[in-house]
Amino acid sequence: MSQWDGKSKGTVLGYKIFVFLIQKAGVKAAYVLLYFVASYYFLFLKKSNRAIFYYFKERLQYSYFKSKKMVFKSYYTFGQTIIDKVSISAGMRNKFTYEFDGIETLKKLLAEKKGGVLISAHVGNFEIAEHFLGDIDLNFQINLVTTDLEHSAIKNYLESVSQKPTVKFIIIKEDLSHIFEINAALANNELICFTGDRYFEGTKSLSESLLGKEANFPAGPFLIASRLKVPVVFVYVMKEPNLHYHLYAREAEVKHRDEKALLKEYVKSVESILHRYPLQWFNYFDFWNDIKS
Repeated sequence: MSQWDGKSKGTVLGYKIFVFLIQKAGVKAAYVLLYFVASYYFLFLKKSNRAIFYYFKERLQYSYFKSKKMVFKSYYTFGQTIIDKVSISAGMRNKFTYEFDGIETLKKLLAEKKGGVLISAHVGNFEIAEHFLGDIDLNFQINLVTTDLEHSAIKNYLESVSQKPTVKFIIIKEDLSHIFEINAALANNELICFTGDRYFEGTKSLSESLLGKEANFPAGPFLIASRLKVPVVFVYVMKEPNLHYHLYAREAEVKHRDEKALLKEYVKSVESILHRYPLQWFNYFDFWNDIKS
């Protein structure tokens, strides 16, 4: 099913090895070790291999051999974004360069003092956005709406080696109390960020065609964004060569502000990013619910 269980791969020991290498030898040394980790994933993670191979072969229409090669490159690129996130969070932001595309959209949004909704996806490296946006000296607060299903041991370890984040987390709760937290943040001219591409079994979903095939998306971000009287901006932070990152921000433009129209516009924006950065699709599961067992 096109849903995610909320947990990432990896162990605390693995993260500790990479952090040690980053601190002692630098980011690019960690990239070298990453070849072995990516090779392990490529050889042994059959389920995620099938999912990402399907993306390249069926959705992007690559050849069989090119798709196989891209599976390995995908794992390697994903590993690089994790290394970059840890490095930047640990105080090495000056090792990277940053480029802004559409930053005026965010400045305008904040100047209106209404708050705003950002919708991103599991493409690129949006988790470094708080460090990225610090470069433009905006006095604002990002609230990331998320579940709390990540592996707690890994999360606790990463928090111990990272600088205190400026981003706040709004945890989705069954009693819907997170809705009050969202409204309070918007009233304080803060930004609310959702990811719009993963849903969980038992939650409401919406269907839309992505890369030529129907897929399910979480209804929540689009329902909430359609009802709030604040601007909605699609935001992605994409990795480029030579420790460089590129932020894209585009305000959603829809004639009828409802959840389906917002989802359709969101899908168009995700497709545009994926055609430019095909390796940075990081949904390693049967997203389209179309893989034969």
